[in-house]
Amino acid sequence: MRTWCLPDWCPVRMHWGTLGDMRHPGDSPCLVYADGRGRIFDHPGLDMAGRSGRVLHPMDLRDLIPLPQGSELFVLPGRLPVGWDRRQGEMVPLDQDPACPGGQVQAVAAFVAPAHTQTALAAFHSLCADQAPLPLFAYTAVGWWRDRFWAAAFRSDPDPRQDLRNFPREAVRRRTLARLRREGENRLVQHLGRCSLTYGCPAAKNLFLARWEAPLPTSPVCNARCLGCISLQPPEGPPANQDRIDFVPTVEEVAGVAVPHLREARRPVVSFGQGCEGEPLLQAPLLERSIAAIRRATGRGTVNLNTNASRPEAVERLRYAGLDSMRISMNSVRTDYYHAYYRPRGYSWEDVLLSWRIMKERGGFVSLNLFVLPGLTDEAAELEAVSALIEDLKLDLIQLRNHNIDPDWYLDNIGYECSGRRLGVRGFVAALRRRFPRLGFGYFNPSLGE
Repeated sequence: MRTWCLPDWCPVRMHWGTLGDMRHPGDSPCLVYADGRGRIFDHPGLDMAGRSGRVLHPMDLRDLIPLPQGSELFVLPGRLPVGWDRRQGEMVPLDQDPACPGGQVQAVAAFVAPAHTQTALAAFHSLCADQAPLPLFAYTAVGWWRDRFWAAAFRSDPDPRQDLRNFPREAVRRRTLARLRREGENRLVQHLGRCSLTYGCPAAKNLFLARWEAPLPTSPVCNARCLGCISLQPPEGPPANQDRIDFVPTVEEVAGVAVPHLREARRPVVSFGQGCEGEPLLQAPLLERSIAAIRRATGRGTVNLNTNASRPEAVERLRYAGLDSMRISMNSVRTDYYHAYYRPRGYSWEDVLLSWRIMKERGGFVSLNLFVLPGLTDEAAELEAVSALIEDLKLDLIQLRNHNIDPDWYLDNIGYECSGRRLGVRGFVAALRRRFPRLGFGYFNPSLGE
């Protein structure tokens, strides 16, 4: 699968409903497609279309923004692009290249830059039912208009901590290599150096640039079998995006990463629970000792845990040790979809909710890391379910993270059935804002108190 990254000079401007309802020819984005060689073209005869759940639909211009700097374009093999024929009032799959009759065509999707949340999936039609699942990325609708690409998304967090312009390549390489040489005995530093230089992890890069949020992976094992796990997949699953950590660091190695960062970084956060590991609560004794060591050395910054919240007793111990915040990841708060995606081993939905309750009752900060998939996340049934939990358990922040997964493969595997009315992703957020005025929305773990 070939990708294109926007050049560094591409400007970013946010448009929230300023495009109006201009629906004259040429006044809305047109379909983009790729030919058999992976070259991307626009198709002025068809409008850009989007997808929510299994439903294809024309795009609302208020749901579009210029494709942000740092985004990528993906070609989707074995998938035909689908556009909206405004004159006929119907969806049209493009099955051959208009510029080369009989030529192969492929759908195109955007992988939008961090801090942006998708409002519609790419519209495509799979050529066969048993298609191998796409790699674990988010597939956002994209079109071409006014000499630029437009994506179905909005900026969900103003924090620039993972904006492409803040990662000068040579500075990242130089700072990473320098610390790797200085701390050759710290296995965790060496692991994160690979994350920075090989996988391009923005959190790892920020560690070596001594700013914002830094990762603290600790667990090579997990007690869930998530469909979309990016670090471990069975042979029949999609390819994993990165290698999982294969050792458990010592307290000294964890503190050796965390303490300098908390002391020196701007708006510092250190977070257990990363994409390159399993479930950190399975290393609860190590985390407890590490947090205590960190807090003996410095009281500055935020110690955070990204988790499936499967072990309430461990969460309580970590809070007493000095854990400041906890982010609970969920694909859905509807239990059927939750269990079908996480496939938990040795814990239950009730354990997750108890961990949430314990952290809030002990004065901790709790975020919900909600994997956004248009058509499922923004259903009215999901809104009611998440509202009931917030009423009962209280919540500080919802992080609106795009779900990195093949939508067809995902919906098939969780047994998705449309429940009815859909609010749209922006409508879903607006409804929660009205119901819970003190609830925050964003994309990143905040540095508390700064």
